[in-house]
Amino acid sequence: MRRVADLGFGAFEFWSWWDKDLDVIRSAMSSCSLQLAALCTRFIPLTDSARIDEYEAGLKETIEVAQSLGCHTIISQVGSEIPGRSRQEQHDGIVQGLRRCAPLLEEANVRLVIEPLNTIYDHRGYFLTQSAEAALIIQSVGSASVGMLFDVYHQQVTEGNLIGNIRAYREMIGHIHIADCPGRHDIGTGEINYANVIMAIEATGYEGKIGIELYPEDSDHAIALRNPLFHRAGSAL
Repeated sequence: MRRVADLGFGAFEFWSWWDKDLDVIRSAMSSCSLQLAALCTRFIPLTDSARIDEYEAGLKETIEVAQSLGCHTIISQVGSEIPGRSRQEQHDGIVQGLRRCAPLLEEANVRLVIEPLNTIYDHRGYFLTQSAEAALIIQSVGSASVGMLFDVYHQQVTEGNLIGNIRAYREMIGHIHIADCPGRHDIGTGEINYANVIMAIEATGYEGKIGIELYPEDSDHAIALRNPLFHRAGSAL
């Protein structure tokens, strides 16, 4: 966290909170003047409707932690596809689970963002891959407290049409992750034209954070962290 602050970033994010010393994080946030942009809720599948009580209990814990750290964005994966069950049944289970949890989020003034992921390289068997299906789920839930995490790397692998989808789903996008493709490496090492992507994000009026979620090819993150696009766009590491 000190390294993040030294690099000039004002925010950071991390995945799991339950294996962290939250008192140490809270102290470092204060001493480094950092905001927590996002953290994950417990990895309990929404695709399995029999586990919604467990998911809701984990979300309640996560909301409490998020509030204690001044964080207003919670990341949720939806779980793996369940063999032998139709996609529609699992889609409907995700919607029902999120509808049930929406009042908790609304009361806490916290936004949950569901994340499409690619199943080609990184998350084989995961249910949600298309931004269009994520949008359908969000529309069906019908709460402003449930949105989308648009991971530019994952969506480049899965579907392309990055700028078109960013524009189409701009009102639903509550958080953004970036990395280059292929390899999920430093920005500028792959095929994504990030200058245009960042400009497109800014043009939508997006006011959230952009999380840099990648595997650096050098120990200093030389390309990824010194790129002025990130600091202009209010990124988080």
